[in-house]
Amino acid sequence: MEAGIWASVWSFFKFLPFFFALLILGIIKGALFGPWAWLVMTIGISVLILGLWPMHVIWTYYCIIRTKMVGPVVKLLLLIAVTVILVLWLIVGIVGSILAGLSYGFLAPIMATFDAVGEGKEKPFVHCFVDGTWSTVTGSCTVVRDVKDMLLHTYFSIMDEIRLHTPPDGKPYEIRLLHIPGAVLAAACGLVVDAIMFTLIALYKFPVMLFKGWKRLIEDLVGREGPFLETACVPFAGLAILLWPFAVVGAFLASIICSVPFGAYAAVVVYQESSLFLGLSYVISSVSIFDEYTNDVLDMAPGSCFPRFKYRKDEASSHGDSLSRPSSFKEKPDGKKAPQRVTSFKSSFDEFNPFKLLDHLFAECKHHGKDLVAEGVITPKDIEGIKAGKVSSGVLNVGLPAYVILKSLLRSAKANSDGLILSDGSVITSDNRSKSKLFDWFFDPLMVIKEQIKAENFTEEEEAYLGKQVLLISDPKRVKENLLRLPSLNERKQAEIDAFARRLQGITKSISRYPTFKRRFDVLVKALSEELARTVAGSQSANGSQVRKARSGIVRMLSQRSLGKTRSVRGDDPEAQLTSDS
Repeated sequence: MEAGIWASVWSFFKFLPFFFALLILGIIKGALFGPWAWLVMTIGISVLILGLWPMHVIWTYYCIIRTKMVGPVVKLLLLIAVTVILVLWLIVGIVGSILAGLSYGFLAPIMATFDAVGEGKEKPFVHCFVDGTWSTVTGSCTVVRDVKDMLLHTYFSIMDEIRLHTPPDGKPYEIRLLHIPGAVLAAACGLVVDAIMFTLIALYKFPVMLFKGWKRLIEDLVGREGPFLETACVPFAGLAILLWPFAVVGAFLASIICSVPFGAYAAVVVYQESSLFLGLSYVISSVSIFDEYTNDVLDMAPGSCFPRFKYRKDEASSHGDSLSRPSSFKEKPDGKKAPQRVTSFKSSFDEFNPFKLLDHLFAECKHHGKDLVAEGVITPKDIEGIKAGKVSSGVLNVGLPAYVILKSLLRSAKANSDGLILSDGSVITSDNRSKSKLFDWFFDPLMVIKEQIKAENFTEEEEAYLGKQVLLISDPKRVKENLLRLPSLNERKQAEIDAFARRLQGITKSISRYPTFKRRFDVLVKALSEELARTVAGSQSANGSQVRKARSGIVRMLSQRSLGKTRSVRGDDPEAQLTSDS
């Protein structure tokens, strides 16, 4: 055991010169190319925010005024809140673009330098010099484009849904005016108390997090565990040791920022429970909740020294609002805590990256889209409408991705899989899926739909009908023209198919609001447009060849008839025969 520890220490010291050489090289590349990336991101994002801000103000006010989801009092409160948010967005957006540009311009070349010598990389010596240079500048341009898509495509998609959506029961949501003063008072107390107490708690636990984190990382380094298990991952783990103080500062700032929603939630408690006393009880209890959660995260003594009162009339819901303990700090049966170590950084790479999943989705959209273009289901009108900027829930921008997702759900249901089977045979399960909360919002509902499809046991005709319904449901006229009612469909099954189609379209519409979705979708539209042009050109060339063949046939027929008439004339005219003989 002791020999293994000394071997690990010696391996670490041997690697140090290599590590610092890569770090210095990355810093040099960051100093050379980082300022250009910073300029691109700062100027590009700031211009977008300033240029679109007046339009965002006008359209936000218009959508809130026109929406049928809420009543007049809620609209007034929303207009006041939105005014504050829009002003803060102008300040935070510009300052954030400056800080994001600095961070990206400095860190992207360093990370690319270490990644170039990772496992499976070809020509690492060349790539450690080349990677992170021009790609940093082009990456900053991609970030600006994604921000532009967010401020245009995503923003207008969300605001149009607010403006056009109607409440389920037809009655707009309204609030009780009687409880507004108490809710405002509780929120004000919550903001003040939580801001002060959260800052003090975070300041007290700042050195604990700093030194415990260093201790854990160094133990993993010596024992070659966790992120230091594989040699290729040592650079990232070594960088984590150096940058750990910045992570702790970020956690400290995040603790202060999270005091805002914690404190404002007191207004929700007052309104839901119709009691100012319970709202103030929550303000005091929120400090205890935060303290207990941070103790669990830092593996400190459980519980909290702050009082915790009942702030819900229902005792169960009062305890349900507390933050759950992290899974890595669950207790063993013997009562001892067993913090889980990450076995390998590589295992985390095996998780399905949401962006790679989007790439796969659009690859399938391109494959199925070409077939649908050839079949005439996707028409030139669909493609031209998207190019003209009509990005409502149409056949192409929502229907086609929903159609591809449905194919995957049907494939998974037939295989009786616990996860989602992709076309290349890979499976997304609860074990290897992305741990992002955003990913859960889409993955969990899709798993529910998959189980419901499995229970329905559709026939092949019904599956084809469901696919066309998912693809065309946004255009009722085309649904009637392209879908013939199946004799096997009763009213119940028809209603279930319609419900599946609407839910898939709703999930896909939410996915389409990802900033990177629009960029990938533009590439898809270009590919389908080229496929449509080839299809039209092929049909025109085929028709042209048929016309040319018909024309040549007519010419030959006429020439033969003309030759026959000439011969008959010459046969009847002796003078013509003498002329031809001579």
